[in-house]
Amino acid sequence: LPGLHILAIVFALEVSVGKTNTVMALNNSDVLLPCTFTTCIGFQDLVFTWYFNSTELIYHGKIKSKASEPFLVGRNPRVEFVGSTTGKDNNISIVLKNVEFSDAGKYTCHVKNPKEKNAQHNATIFLTVVQKMVETDNTLTLIIVGVVGGLIGLLILFMLIKRVVLFIIKKTQDGKKECLVSSSGNDNTENGLAGSKAEQKAPPKA
Repeated sequence: LPGLHILAIVFALEVSVGKTNTVMALNNSDVLLPCTFTTCIGFQDLVFTWYFNSTELIYHGKIKSKASEPFLVGRNPRVEFVGSTTGKDNNISIVLKNVEFSDAGKYTCHVKNPKEKNAQHNATIFLTVVQKMVETDNTLTLIIVGVVGGLIGLLILFMLIKRVVLFIIKKTQDGKKECLVSSSGNDNTENGLAGSKAEQKAPPKA
């Protein structure tokens, strides 16, 4: 059983919509809905579908192999495929054109790979549609940025001063270090010479 569990992890199909799963779009604009997938053992006759609010199919595509680009099976007229699977990433992103307020909701990118015993996985994006990008009162934001910026500036200044002081201390101690190294002979061990041992034996002979 543990062996089977490890195999399941190794060959798992992964689907991703990127670092964030929320997208904002302006009314009447075009919006990119990103999606990529990865599989350790490759794919054959892979099927991918995009759903709106889990039920409405808005794009359906198939990919024969890594050497070929996806071909369209069916789509909503307002949806355009903009991905590519022959490049570095298996990109199956789409663009939704002329976004309307009714387009706001959940978009699911679903992938099924027959080569992995029909393993399937999906990832979700939440789209919000706005009339215009909201302008907020930035006074408080500017104050916060100013205070934080000032603190960061002081921190950087402190770190620079600390570096300069440490550099000066290092420089002033370099001479002392050279003396210590030459008297102890520790560095000679790198050249295969037991300098410290030789110096320890020296006083009895004298």
